[in-house]
Amino acid sequence: MTRTRAPRELRAIGLICSLAFAFPGLYLIWRNFTSGADPLGLLFDSRTLEPFWRTVRLAVLVSLSAATLGTALAWCTTRTDLPLRRLWRVLLPVPLVFPTFIGAAAFIRTLNPGGLANDVLGAIGVNETPELRGFFGAWLVLTLFCYPYVYLPVAARLRQLPGSFEQSALILGDTAPQAFRRVVLRQISGSLMAGTLLVFLYTISDFGAVQLMRYDTLTRAIESNYLARPPMAFALSLILLIFAGFVVLVERAVNRRLPEVKSRRISQPMMYPLGKWKAAATALVGGTLLFAVLAPSAALVDWAADGLLRTQRGGRPLTINFSKVIEAATNTLSSSVATGFVALLAVTPIAFLVGRYRDRIGRAAHSVVIATFAVPGILIALSLRFWTLKSGFFGDLLYDSMALLIFAYVVRFGSLAMGTALVAVKTVPDGLHDAASTLGADRWRRFRSVDLPVMRPGLLAAAGLVILSTMKELPISLIVAPIGFPTLTTRIFGSFEDAFVAEAGIMAVVLVCASALLSWFLVLRRADHL
Repeated sequence: MTRTRAPRELRAIGLICSLAFAFPGLYLIWRNFTSGADPLGLLFDSRTLEPFWRTVRLAVLVSLSAATLGTALAWCTTRTDLPLRRLWRVLLPVPLVFPTFIGAAAFIRTLNPGGLANDVLGAIGVNETPELRGFFGAWLVLTLFCYPYVYLPVAARLRQLPGSFEQSALILGDTAPQAFRRVVLRQISGSLMAGTLLVFLYTISDFGAVQLMRYDTLTRAIESNYLARPPMAFALSLILLIFAGFVVLVERAVNRRLPEVKSRRISQPMMYPLGKWKAAATALVGGTLLFAVLAPSAALVDWAADGLLRTQRGGRPLTINFSKVIEAATNTLSSSVATGFVALLAVTPIAFLVGRYRDRIGRAAHSVVIATFAVPGILIALSLRFWTLKSGFFGDLLYDSMALLIFAYVVRFGSLAMGTALVAVKTVPDGLHDAASTLGADRWRRFRSVDLPVMRPGLLAAAGLVILSTMKELPISLIVAPIGFPTLTTRIFGSFEDAFVAEAGIMAVVLVCASALLSWFLVLRRADHL
């Protein structure tokens, strides 16, 4: 089929959407040089550089540990005779349904006096438990809840690799570790780099976990300064924005140098007997699930049950009631669904420009949308909050509005829908369009009768990714959400900060269960259709 020129209206929509996605980052840069302060002086101030180096240190170490753990788990569950492999494959991605600040709170409160772990250890004679705070606590929590970003793509790639490559290496005299390093590692390098990049960007953008662990990174410094010292917050934001962009550029440069892998699985993946290492591999997988899934889940259920039982026994009443939980859950779900719908409306025209028409404006817009994944949520929130305060009529119109909140969410998570929407557009066979055109169907009718039915599973999965991510977003919800519009994340975080553990546990159980169910119905169940 000959590629036709993209309609002017579609190109205009793609251009407008790309400018909207780029707006928060551009506004932050502009404000740094128009705020009346000395941006270069603030950039090199010790109060600015110290949080930056702490952020770099944390991100590097979390990325390395998550890459190592995720790759090891992927190898054990796809290429070895580990017992219960299928069960582990289902359970290992589960940490993604936990917001990191809930995981951080679970570890902090569980190890404190009166916590579940403290009680269990005390029963066996261990009276002192370690306190998780600062760098070590932030590193541990982020590693445990981010490793699935590496595990999932690496495991998928390992399942695709034919065993003949490794068999040839072993026949030529390589040991199993040498075959892994020289053959397998080169084949999975692209997936490993992509997953590690996600972990790195997530770590530098995380606010909730580092806030609860009291570890001063850039995001925590931005949040503490944006009201009292806006110029300092802008300088910190500019550093974080430049750093995120630099990391993405470095990753792309490195990725271009990696060997291009194009292989079809002409044989089954090679399976390695663990032998004497079976117990160690089982301990690795089981221990990871114990600390990343079972421990936080048990802690949340324990807090929620303790609060409910305490109330029934006539103890201190809960500070929340059923209606407040329903209100926060309804607000979370409604804003997330609206964000998923708006994100689809924003990225689908761009996906058509790239996938159907190969349009130059579409490719540029696609790059802009994908690049916004590197912009942390707290920067988007800060940019839009100050823009509404400084922009007169339009700012007054959007200030403290749902429209501004959903726009911030879309900018933050629209890139998650972009890739899946593009795949959905490319799945529509050109022959169907030729047949529809021959039968006299105009462009709009072809979209309704040909494109939409074929793309529906992919578009629903794209919306699902956005919905799930929006439900767990914290900084944007804290800064941009309208007054009187509590979400589950803001109420959980506030309850943890105010030491209302039972209330936080009840709402956290609701959030995690809802996230798990939606993960199944919106994403995992539809994965086979993509």
